[in-house]
Amino acid sequence: MAAMKDPSLVAFQAHRAHLLGIAYRMLGEMSGAEDIVQEAWLRWQGQDATTIRDPRAWLSAVTIRLALDALRSARARRETYVGPWLPEPLMPDDMRALAADTPAAHAELASDLSLALLHVLERLSPEERAALILHDAFDRDYAEIAAVLNKNEAACRKLVSRARERVKAERPRYTVSKEQHTQMIARFAQAMAEGNASSLAGLFANDIVFYSDGGGRVSAALNPIFGADKVMRLIEGLSRKLHEQTTPEFAVTEINGQPSFVILGDGEIYSTMTIEVDGDRITGIYVMRNPEKLTRVARALITPASPSRGSSPSA
Repeated sequence: MAAMKDPSLVAFQAHRAHLLGIAYRMLGEMSGAEDIVQEAWLRWQGQDATTIRDPRAWLSAVTIRLALDALRSARARRETYVGPWLPEPLMPDDMRALAADTPAAHAELASDLSLALLHVLERLSPEERAALILHDAFDRDYAEIAAVLNKNEAACRKLVSRARERVKAERPRYTVSKEQHTQMIARFAQAMAEGNASSLAGLFANDIVFYSDGGGRVSAALNPIFGADKVMRLIEGLSRKLHEQTTPEFAVTEINGQPSFVILGDGEIYSTMTIEVDGDRITGIYVMRNPEKLTRVARALITPASPSRGSSPSA
């Protein structure tokens, strides 16, 4: 006879994906999000579950409070971070794990885990970020948010309003379909694989912005790079250096739900590249090079006879 499952564990597992989604949106780090969910589990174990009327609400509140503490600590560290700080990229399996308990379909913030959006959320205060995520991504009312943040409802309305306006002003707007986005990332990967400067130049908007996160561990641009000419020269130099060091492979995939590619060389991950597209031009490039944030990508891609790897991606 199969052993009976712990009812407390069963109840927690029913909400685990939901809690992981909250924590990742708060921190932009899957490893940190998993630590928070583990701590929430330990606190859940210490409770008499029969006295908790709404386990999901209770666990959500605990997760947000833990994430707020972690984010405040992380922000202090990120102030001394070497170069731009970008969120930890998520591969398709990670995205499917978060989608196991997808928030309300009508909430736009719920379905968007793009690096561009998370980059904007990083500029909010921890409490603004928490209030916006709870309200716009997880459809929590202001009374619930007030209880979690220990504020009154009017203050929480202001937090959400202020955060929403900032996100609206700074969030990139996409004007292409998923298919067009996929075609554009394939063209970009192909041009880099071939070192084709003229092809690259034809892809960039005049006001393109390039962000690169090396975390001080590997070479990366220490500041955002603005403008097509400067980004073009940087990409040319990166492509030339890459081809001098190794025979690179370009794996077209999805990162945080968006068409992207991963550069591999000598059996290791060199970087991930994700783009923003407006019309027929690339307006933003997000490059992750920090090895600490590439461990999940490496686990997903560096496998024997991986079918997603190839040296000549095509549209």
